[in-house]
Amino acid sequence: MTIEGASPLGETIREFARHLGAERALSGHTLRAYLGDLRDLDAYADRIGLEGPAELDVTVLRAWLSRQHALGLSRATLARRTAAVRAFTSHLHRRGLLSSDPGALLGTPRRARDLPVVITQDQAGRLLDTVDATGPEGLRDLAVLEVLYGTGIRVSELCGLDVDDLDGARRTVRVLGKGGKERTVPIGEPAVRAVQDWLRAGRPAFATEKSGPAVFLGVRGGRLHPTTARRIVHERIAEVGEMPDMAPHGLRHSAATHLLEGGADLRSVQEILGHASLQTTQLYTQVSAERLKRVHRQAHPRGSAAE
Repeated sequence: MTIEGASPLGETIREFARHLGAERALSGHTLRAYLGDLRDLDAYADRIGLEGPAELDVTVLRAWLSRQHALGLSRATLARRTAAVRAFTSHLHRRGLLSSDPGALLGTPRRARDLPVVITQDQAGRLLDTVDATGPEGLRDLAVLEVLYGTGIRVSELCGLDVDDLDGARRTVRVLGKGGKERTVPIGEPAVRAVQDWLRAGRPAFATEKSGPAVFLGVRGGRLHPTTARRIVHERIAEVGEMPDMAPHGLRHSAATHLLEGGADLRSVQEILGHASLQTTQLYTQVSAERLKRVHRQAHPRGSAAE
């Protein structure tokens, strides 16, 4: 029997959380999601009368995942929960708390991947050419948009940039990506010019003692927060009008799609974006193909079925 008030897996989950925080380079968001998933497993184990981690087996895990499916969870969430429990049982097995690893027997639900919404090259040009870049905020917002679209980096990577990460002469930017992996990304002349204009004529108006080396600042002088960067993108797109609303990741999707449409090879785009898997990058080839089919249907005399 478990001690009154204790849960079957609570202590091992807490120990696993310490392990993840110390030894695995997971983002804070992924770590919180994994622990939430395992707490749900812990509650299920308690309901069915498990007394400890040694009683976890593949039948229990499959029953728990089946229940999640019955509750209507998406395939993406089920895939993440499967990954979380696999990491957990593997850790328990290595510690000797499980004689075998039941998580290794779980299949991974295939995620349905919707094609990302992207803007056209003309729309991207209109967005960047119509930003009112007067005043410190205007200079900053234009530089934010130019860098996001011009490099395809993530919003967290943009907000983490320091002044010495930008090499204007070589037109490259050093980026710290997921898992603490560093990469060098090419950056076009318009983005370099926009950042230099911001650093020269905009940043000093916001800078304080707490600004440190951050390239992009909020109005109070601290490093620009991703939430603020997202607001900038939404508001500036809304000002242009007749464009799909999107977050910074939409500009990343658009940059990748436009690179491939311009003739860039898949491996180069993978390196620019910092994708661990080429399969992730291949999604953008589907976006380009879908766009070409749309253009064909609209423009070719035999592109669509006769009405």
